[in-house]
Amino acid sequence: MVKQATLQSNKVPRIEDPKFALDNFNIENIENQIATSSRRGQVDSGIEFAKLTLPTCICLDLEDLKCFEAVERQYERWGVIFHNSLAIQPSNPAFPSHSGLTVLMGAPKSGFLEATFLRPVNSVSAFVTSSQRLVLSAYDRDRQLLGQTVLASANLANSDSGISPNTLLSITVNNIHSVTFCAFDGQFTLDDFRFCL
Repeated sequence: MVKQATLQSNKVPRIEDPKFALDNFNIENIENQIATSSRRGQVDSGIEFAKLTLPTCICLDLEDLKCFEAVERQYERWGVIFHNSLAIQPSNPAFPSHSGLTVLMGAPKSGFLEATFLRPVNSVSAFVTSSQRLVLSAYDRDRQLLGQTVLASANLANSDSGISPNTLLSITVNNIHSVTFCAFDGQFTLDDFRFCL
């Protein structure tokens, strides 16, 4: 099966299009979204970041990663480098994936994962499942804190948590150069990691 980058919308949206009727309005209809794999040969070569004018969101397809593969520069061409990240296919049912089989986990240092962007972004999100309170922090170029968002408590599957597994954790602020996910003394998984330019 061949996977490749695709644009959800490859033409400029027009207000008269029926999909923009007030009752059908969905913000994802008007933004470019690129779903990408980690393999270099499976990318539409016609996509150039410098020429994109609409807000562009990139959602990483983790399915091409091998289980227990250290993830660092596999998505560099898409503008993000990971630190302390491992691809896994969870065998523990407490950590289900959101889509597909593969997720990212903070490792070898438990409970921490960092993503650095080659160009500043304005929004970062991921579906998270954590054994502890999880903090998503965004930083500027000088490592000054721009903002934080928090998963208040554990949200493992088959637990008595009031928060469901694979909760969307997101942060939106201008000029994000890096983000960290931190679950103090805990384990967590990320799926459908997405960022918007």
